[in-house]
Formats: sequence, C-alpha cells, structure tokens
Amino acid sequence: MSGIYIHIPFCKKACHYCDFHFSTSLKYADEMVEAICREIKMKKDRISGQVGSIYFGGGTPSILSQPALQKIFDAINHTFSVDANAEITIETNPDDLTAQKLKELKELPVNRFSVGIQSFFNEDLIWMNRAHNAEEAEYCIKRSQDAGFENLTLDLIYGYPLLTDAKWLSNINKAIELQVPHISAYALTVEPRTALAHAIKNKKQTPVNDNQSAAQFLILMDKLLEAGFEHYEISNFAKPGCYAVHNTNYWKGVNYIGIGPSAHGFDGQNRYMNPSNNSIYIEKLESNKLPEIVEELSLNDRFNEYLMTSLRTMWGIDLQKIKTDFGQSFLEETQYNLRSFDDKDWLVITENNIKLSQNGKLFADHIASELFIISD
Repeated sequence: MSGIYIHIPFCKKACHYCDFHFSTSLKYADEMVEAICREIKMKKDRISGQVGSIYFGGGTPSILSQPALQKIFDAINHTFSVDANAEITIETNPDDLTAQKLKELKELPVNRFSVGIQSFFNEDLIWMNRAHNAEEAEYCIKRSQDAGFENLTLDLIYGYPLLTDAKWLSNINKAIELQVPHISAYALTVEPRTALAHAIKNKKQTPVNDNQSAAQFLILMDKLLEAGFEHYEISNFAKPGCYAVHNTNYWKGVNYIGIGPSAHGFDGQNRYMNPSNNSIYIEKLESNKLPEIVEELSLNDRFNEYLMTSLRTMWGIDLQKIKTDFGQSFLEETQYNLRSFDDKDWLVITENNIKLSQNGKLFADHIASELFIISD
C-alpha cells in the first residue's frame, strides 16, 4: 500500500547540526496548514489503492495544535482511502509531550510516535541546542506509555565530541530500559550552512572524528543485538515484527506522495520535489498550482537507488529482482563489480542475495557506490 509523507516546517529552536527545512516562526502556520490540505486534495489521483502509512515529519509536527492536525487528517480522509490498520506516525520532541498534549494526540488517529531524544545528558542537549532537557527526555517516554502509546521509536545521535564511549553506552542502556520497541541512531554529520559547520570552520568546535563514530556504531550494534533488537536497516533497530512500516516502504521502493515544503514523493518511475521555501510553497497552492519539480529517473538511476536502499537493510539485494526488473546486463555487471570485494569481509553473498556483514555496515555507502552503474 502507498504512503503519505507530510512535512511540517516549524520548530521551537534551530538545532546546531540540523539542515532540514524549517522555520522557528509560527506566524504563517494557519496558511501552511491550508496549503498542505490543498496539496493533499490536488494529489487525489496519485494514490489509487489504500494508504498503508502516514508519516508527519519536519520540523516538529507536534508543535501544531490538535485542531490544525485534525484539519490535515480530515483532508486526507476525504481524499484517500486509509487502511484501518495504517501506521500513522508523528515526530515529536520530548518538551512537547506534556500530559495535555498527549490527551490531545489521543483524539487523533496517530498510533506511533518518533521521539527526538538524541541524548539523556543535559550537557549534550545544550551543545546541540535542543529545546528539551535530560529529565524530559526520559519522562516523556514513560508518560507516553502511560497514556497508551506503546508503539514508540526514539532517536539517538552518536559520534559528536562530547560523547564518550561510556556516555554512549549509558544512552543505549537507558533506551533499552525504557522498553521501546524501536530505536533509530544516527552518526552526527556536519552539514553545510549549519551552525555546527560554521563553528567548526571558525575553530570554535572540534571536528567530528570518523574513528569515534565507527567505534560507537559497533558498540550500538553489539548492545542492541544483545538486547533482542533486529538491525533491519543501517540506522534502525527494532524488536521482531516492530519495523517502521513507512520507512521500510522507502527502502523497498513502495510508492508514496510527499506533502509540504521540501517534501519528496516517488511514483515508481519519477521523483517529485517541493521547494524548500514556505512562501513559494504557499503562494503556488493559493494559485491552485502544485509547487513540485519532477525529477525523471533513468533506468540506471532507479537501479542505483535500489542498490543503495536495499543494501542498507537486513534483507539485502535480491539478484533475481535485478534480473527481472532491470535486465540480465545489470545482473552481470553487478556480479562483475562484486569481484572488487573478494579480499574483504564486507559482504555475505549467496546465489540470489547480497547482504552487508557486520564490518561491511561501516562502509555501506562506499560499497553501494562501487556497485553503481554509471553509464547509460
């Protein structure tokens, strides 16, 4: 079943490492919600079957009021057929998950939270410029569970200068103790035009250490596997059967539509991208025009995306699928390119499948790029 991604471009604060599209001003929040609802209705022909997942990302979607979120749900339900068991996720920040906010979210069809914890240490949260503190990081999870929200995932970040291995182990253990069924963990990357990049350039912050990130990734894998989590995608770990439906569909190439400024969509052949500009996005839709740009993907593009996304998962690359979907020549070139990894222990290769080994997970992007087919 298809998915819907909705980008809510508002946050309370700008995290120093973040390069996602957002505004810290809610001045035009009402106009944004109206534009989002209009885009939903204008894309009614993009999904013919049922919707299996809805994901509110951002930004911080939980910053919107309950009536504003309900308005978006009303537009979705009036436009599409949503499966009764659809996974409906909202990204939240710990400081938003008050008792009152949880009561309001209970009135919506949301059934999954993605909570941006990042760390359980105050000094780390201050360094990141997060809006919450360590106490809120822990108690928002317990409060959510008490309110009946059991399907939770929490985000953690590793590989930043303040994070010793001991602190990282403490963060992982705390996440395990909280008994959430899903954990997402990301190595800190220094993105251009962020406050962190500027500070590193001006020698006010220590650069990110790749060796530290690699070591902490290995700690993460060992501890979560020991705790009964399955490492089903490079950055994602889940208890058996608790994989994120929406994100898993991304990695499996399932169609989805993107709604909101900076959102992307994919129809199996082409990618659609909205501008990362709130004013342009709203103005276009007020004129009854879709603001999207179409990126036509060649067969090579789609093949390379399949390699990149599939290799990141525990299911790996299906060689029979390559032959069926892309042709014998793509299969033969892939098998030829695999020879460059004969002297490494990065891959587990069987007759019909290619998966990353534990060591290979440290080099996933490099391995995929070596398998890409460049020429048409």
